[in-house]
Amino acid sequence: MAPMQSRTLMVAPDEDQSGIDLQELEFQKLKVDIHEKLVDSLDLSMLAHVPQRELEIEVREIAAEVIVDESRQRSISESDRERLLDEIFDEAFGLGPLERLMRDDEISDILVNHPHEVFIERHGRLEPTGVLFADEAHLIRIIQRIVSRVGRRIDEVSPLVDARLPDGSRINAVIPPLALDGPTLSIRRFGRNPLEVQDLIESGSIHSDVVEFLAAAIDARVSFLISGGTGAGKTTLLNSLARFIPGDERVITVEDSAELQLQHRHVVRMETRPPNNEGAGEITPRSLVRNSLRMRPDRIIIGEVRGGEALDMLQAMNTGHEGSLTTIHANDSRDALARLELMVAMSGFELPIPVVRQYIAAGISLVVHLSRLKGGVRRVMQVSEIVGVKEGGFHLEDIFGFEQTGVDELGIAQGEFYFTGYRPMCLGRLRAAGLRFPDEMFDKRRIPVKK
Repeated sequence: MAPMQSRTLMVAPDEDQSGIDLQELEFQKLKVDIHEKLVDSLDLSMLAHVPQRELEIEVREIAAEVIVDESRQRSISESDRERLLDEIFDEAFGLGPLERLMRDDEISDILVNHPHEVFIERHGRLEPTGVLFADEAHLIRIIQRIVSRVGRRIDEVSPLVDARLPDGSRINAVIPPLALDGPTLSIRRFGRNPLEVQDLIESGSIHSDVVEFLAAAIDARVSFLISGGTGAGKTTLLNSLARFIPGDERVITVEDSAELQLQHRHVVRMETRPPNNEGAGEITPRSLVRNSLRMRPDRIIIGEVRGGEALDMLQAMNTGHEGSLTTIHANDSRDALARLELMVAMSGFELPIPVVRQYIAAGISLVVHLSRLKGGVRRVMQVSEIVGVKEGGFHLEDIFGFEQTGVDELGIAQGEFYFTGYRPMCLGRLRAAGLRFPDEMFDKRRIPVKK
């Protein structure tokens, strides 16, 4: 691909008062014009029967002719011609200006606020890009192409879409009239190779002793809840820890949008379905959780509990499907349990709160809480054990935690892990499963994070 810096289409200032790169904007408008002429030149009825490689050659040849014709009418530099030729296929069949961002494995989020403002998240930090769309119509066309790939539609009647791309990326698009300042697009990307536990240890997200304890808890079928805010790393941690599920067990996953990439030999994956334009055909998480109980699961993993399916999950954990895992949005461990109580109430059953709390305490033993701190670093902030229910609330004991002590010269959070000295009650269950830990593992201590 030709260098992005080479632009000679305009002699106007490089940027307007809003900071928009005018030369790049002019390039995008030119590319849209050539794309429209290219589409007019193609025999669209033949495209479905042409192999991909032949199609690329055909489109490139026609695009070259269109660019030559366009060059006779306006001044286009040689470098811009090469770039147009390289990008025109992406414009015709890919994601247009976003295609080069999708090829960068270091980018975890692509956030299009409007046609002239695109941000990315790289290594946990947001940064602006020079990517532009020609106008709102250009952006809407790319959004429509994305959602059509997954059998969905977006228009004034249905102006919001949340879906999953074939590569596992999760997209959310909103267009007017819901989006007041023009169409917006968010793409949450997942690496081709999921992070492993060792990667999390090396990055300082979690301590190796905590991994050893949680791995043993999974092996011994101790159920636990992973909580945290958006982007805190809940799914990443769940993916990593799920590899400690014994290979001879059958795992059923239930998700709103399939994000889990479990490295396990026996997994059945299920995904919810939204209602169609007539409001029919919806498949909820709750119906999938109920159905999973009829599929002979050893473990049930719910990508995230958000509603009444929380009660069905707890019923599974209390009736022979111990060792099941799920995630929940929350600010800390206690907030996670409070939200879980609320979700059980959303199931439609009017259960007394003390009964709900006893049910939660009987089904879930551990709560693992994560946060994304300043500078984009993720840390496991708390690992707590639910000891029981007393005085109308949950009795939690912290086993392990992380304390932020400041930030470095780059504004990245610094701190240290600590063990509280508390010996978990579930250690007896781990020993019964043949898993033992040295007594000093849970001694009170503090370990600075080097990264």
